[in-house]
Amino acid sequence: MNILAVGDIVGMAGIKELKRILPGLIETEEIDFTIVNAENSAEGFGITQKNFDDIISENVDAITMGNHTFGKKDIFKFIDHPKLIRPANYPEGVVGKGYNIYQCKNKKIAVINLLGRAEINILTENPFLTAKKIVDKIQNQVDMIFIDFHAEATGEKIPLGHYLDGRVTAVFGTHTHVQTADEQILPKGTAYITDIGMTGPKNSVLGMDIGVAIKRLTTALPEKYKIAEGECTFNGVIFKVDDKTNKVTDITRISL
Repeated sequence: MNILAVGDIVGMAGIKELKRILPGLIETEEIDFTIVNAENSAEGFGITQKNFDDIISENVDAITMGNHTFGKKDIFKFIDHPKLIRPANYPEGVVGKGYNIYQCKNKKIAVINLLGRAEINILTENPFLTAKKIVDKIQNQVDMIFIDFHAEATGEKIPLGHYLDGRVTAVFGTHTHVQTADEQILPKGTAYITDIGMTGPKNSVLGMDIGVAIKRLTTALPEKYKIAEGECTFNGVIFKVDDKTNKVTDITRISL
């Protein structure tokens, strides 16, 4: 099987790029299952009903989120949709699901979303312990487990990969919007990459207008961010999974 994970969608520009690239990529790379991070799809902050509908209309199987999960109140209309997953380590009682299990080609695929704590100012539970709790619960119910770790620090992401090595199929990072070149199969068989990048404006600061970002940093004034214009980039990774062992045999970075 071929599993595609698409990096953070940034604004309508990112959604349009997803619509432009994804259908052809699914066909040419024979993609069986697609995971998309969409926590920046509402012009950088959160997700709306329209954003959600636009994304799932492109044969997307699971949408993961992050620190801007509740950036738009619209999300409460569809937070319980089975294709939408918010970070599992939000405090107990928060609406939505932190993971879900999907059926694909006679395989059961679990997708878990986690939020990092280093340099992210949101009060969440420990992502390591949350991951262990979920994996302990579902490991005998599924064939594969994919984790989107939405986190800032490489010093938090890399340890999670090793912490779960041999227990999950893959751990991939999102949030920094910068694709890393460290894709690898860890010693016990788990596929890992620190960050899969973003899908949004290329000539930008993480998808945002460069001038606005510089003004904020040089004046310390609260200039409102806006999505950059121009050519877009499409980032992600393809995990090739052996049908017999359910282990990843190859990781291919996508940067279009």
